[in-house]
Amino acid sequence: MGECDSCVYYVYDDDWEEYFCTANLDEDDLSRLLQSRRNTCPYYRLYDEYKTVRKQN
Repeated sequence: MGECDSCVYYVYDDDWEEYFCTANLDEDDLSRLLQSRRNTCPYYRLYDEYKTVRKQN
């Protein structure tokens, strides 16, 4: 899943020095995601740092 780099749920953890997916998934959701033949993640949300600025204008 190469799109993770631009996902809002993909964050860096300083303690582990790694990136992690922080989407709130239970065991069933994770199992379905890993067994899925889809090429895209259903939990993907684009990280848009300018979204707040556009709402203010």
